[in-house]
This record gives sequence, structure tokens and C-alpha cells, in this order.
Amino acid sequence: MTERVVAVESAAGDQRLDRALRPRDLSDDEFIGQEGVKRALRLMIQAAKQREEPVDHILLGGPPGLGKTTLAHIVANEMGGRLRVTSGPALERPGDLASTLSSLDAAEVLFIDEIHRLGKTVEEILYPAMEDFALDIVVGAGKASARTYRLALPHFTVIGATTSAGSLTSALRDRFGAVHRLEFYCPEECARIVLRSADILGVDITDAGALAIARRSRGTARVCNRLLRRVRDFAQVEADGIITDTVAAQALAELDVDHQGLDAMDRRILTTLMDAFGGGPAGLQALAATLAEDVPTLESYYEPFLLQAGFIARTPRGRVVTRLAYEHLNREPPRTAPEQAALL
Repeated sequence: MTERVVAVESAAGDQRLDRALRPRDLSDDEFIGQEGVKRALRLMIQAAKQREEPVDHILLGGPPGLGKTTLAHIVANEMGGRLRVTSGPALERPGDLASTLSSLDAAEVLFIDEIHRLGKTVEEILYPAMEDFALDIVVGAGKASARTYRLALPHFTVIGATTSAGSLTSALRDRFGAVHRLEFYCPEECARIVLRSADILGVDITDAGALAIARRSRGTARVCNRLLRRVRDFAQVEADGIITDTVAAQALAELDVDHQGLDAMDRRILTTLMDAFGGGPAGLQALAATLAEDVPTLESYYEPFLLQAGFIARTPRGRVVTRLAYEHLNREPPRTAPEQAALL
């Protein structure tokens, strides 16, 4: 799968600049948008500081690229503790998690990305650690003489991030004191993100240029910053170095990103639904096979934005193209099937 400029997942080239652009605190000038989440976190942090104890465990859900990792960094910084970063797939065995937990210091924040991908045996190690700040160690497992020893852990905070909150077990979800979902950013918030990043990078950009990038950023902060960098390159080489709305539109057209933020693969998905399935409904497996993609990639990588933007909809029988998609591609909607009637 080739890298997409509008991909919401972090690419290898993003990481260094992402760190430079990362908001440092929860102020409105630094971390833009997500107002409800910010208010709740400010309150939790202030209360924990007053009690002189670590902040409660936090679960952050929502699509990738919206700031879950950034919020973990901010919480750790506000609480004066170090941030330890790992992920569900990286913790393959119970021993991996046990080793990480036993090395934590007091007030440290353990950030587990993709926490929904923890294996069951690994997850069970986490329960007493989160609830009782203890690590249960089994000696002689599988033998009649097996014994369990409990190792006390310093008080710490777990921040879990997930793009699939429904995949978490209730036992794990219930151990988080706060559960928040990050939402897509509106165009105005994306424009503010672009302007803030442009200021940090020393990029000359107009308000209209920032909004032109924002409208193509798929409501995602990470995409805002990636598109800004690509448009900056275009403006430097092909224009006078100033990003206007015209320059931004030209640059993104070169990247095959249209005015709604759709790229070639997005349009291929929509046209396949229209041409091969009459607009739908189409089962996810059938659609993936027609596109020569695997189901998890289609479901987690391509589909979320098309659903969020209203170009496709889920029905009990499968995916259906909406009127908005036909209008966007300048196509006439077909005579509607019963499943499509409410959408067309």
C-alpha cells in the first residue's frame, strides 16, 4: 500500500516535525479544539495536584490523528512525571508488560497506544496494576506447587488510546477513571491548527490559504500539518513562497487531493460502489475483494473518513453510497433501492 498524503496514521517522515509542532499544554492557543475533553482533563489534573497524587487512569478514544498521544504528553508534563510510551502490539507476552510496570517510577505516566490490541493474558496483568498498584507474579505456573506473589508498584497513571473502543473488554474499560472520545475538527479549528503550525515553521500563509488547506484536511490535525508541509514546498518552488488559497488549491491538486479532501483511493471506493454494486448495499468483504484490499485495511484505514464526511453510510445489509457522493463525483444517482431511499 503506497503512502497517502491524506492518511491519518503517522508516517515515518511525520514524527520529527510532529514533535516540533506538538502542543505543550491545554491552553486554547496551544491545543486547539476538543473543548469538552480539555475541560475535563484540566479539572482532573488540578484536583490531582491539590491531593498530591497521580491523576486517575484515562482512556482516550477516537480516530487516529486527533491528538491522543499529544494529550498523554501534556498530562505527563502537567503532573511533573515522565511519559513511558508503548503499544498493545508491542506487549506480546505478560512478561513484556510486567517488565514495563516493574520499572515505573512514582507519578510516571504509562501511555499504551492501540490498547484494544492487548492480548487477554497481558490484559489480566494490567488489572491489579491499575486497580491496586500491584503486580501479581506466579512462580511455578502449571505446577501443583505454584504460588502467586504480589509486588507493590508505585502509584502511576495509565493512559490508553484506542481507535476501536468497542473492542475493549468491559473489565479493562471499567478500570479507567475517565473515558473520553476525541472528535474530528471543524474546518475553522483546522485552519487555526494550520496557522499555528505555519507560525512555528516560519511559513508565510494567508488566512484564506490556511482555510483552503483546512477544508482538505479531513478534520484531522495530523493531516493539517502534513498538507501544510507539502503545500509549503510547492509555494517555495512554484510560487513566491506565500501560501494563498490559490497556491494551496494548486498544490493539493498536484497531490490529487480534491476540494473535499478525497484522494484517488477514496474516489475509487465510491466509484466501485456505484459501478460494481449499483450504489449498494455492498458487504465489506465483497467490496474489499473487488478493490483487491483486505477487510481490516478497508475498514480502519479508508472507510472512517468516507463515513464521517457522509459519502457512504452503513446499513444492516452493507455499505451504501449517499447522494452527496454522487453530487461530488458529478454523477446521477440510480433509481433507489429500498436500502438507499433514505440516503438519496
